[in-house]
Amino acid sequence: MAASPAGPEPPRAGQEEPRHLVVGHISKAHGTRGEVFIWPLTDNPEAVFVPGAELRLAMPDGGPEPDPEAPPLIVERLRPYRRGLLVKFESLDDRTSVEPLGGRYVSMPVEDLPPLEEGEVFYHQLLEAEVVTVDGRVVGRVREVYETEPAHLLEVKGDGKLHLIPFTEQVVKEVDVERRRIVIDPPAGLLEL
Repeated sequence: MAASPAGPEPPRAGQEEPRHLVVGHISKAHGTRGEVFIWPLTDNPEAVFVPGAELRLAMPDGGPEPDPEAPPLIVERLRPYRRGLLVKFESLDDRTSVEPLGGRYVSMPVEDLPPLEEGEVFYHQLLEAEVVTVDGRVVGRVREVYETEPAHLLEVKGDGKLHLIPFTEQVVKEVDVERRRIVIDPPAGLLEL
């Protein structure tokens, strides 16, 4: 069971699923030849950040939908650097042309992303999901997903309490994306913390 980062606010009742997902954050310009440092926000950066890939700057407020004022960014080349990537986009050939990109997120259409493996979900599909125990007790709703080691954690709020639930096969027994429902079998004492 795995969750892939990236994504927007979850759709509320009656809203459509997002058409774009955030895949990286442009930290800043790097050097003088038009490269930017990007923190990948995907489990598969090697499949997303490839030469020829078309990325879009997300809206300035951080939402995943593309900024209609910004042209597409086509990846020309990239290389690993520290814990991120140095990316050069086509037609942006110097530091001056990429400096305005610093601090912005880049998104990609959902249909262009690599398919999820069986049992994987996007983080945004977990947000606002109702969490219930295997015996039907309502725990609350997922407010946040934390990418931690050795397992991701779901922050679940309900009945005035906040719970941190490990997102592992031992605890999470079912994730129903369509119904936005997660069934858990918590170990003794987890919900009393």
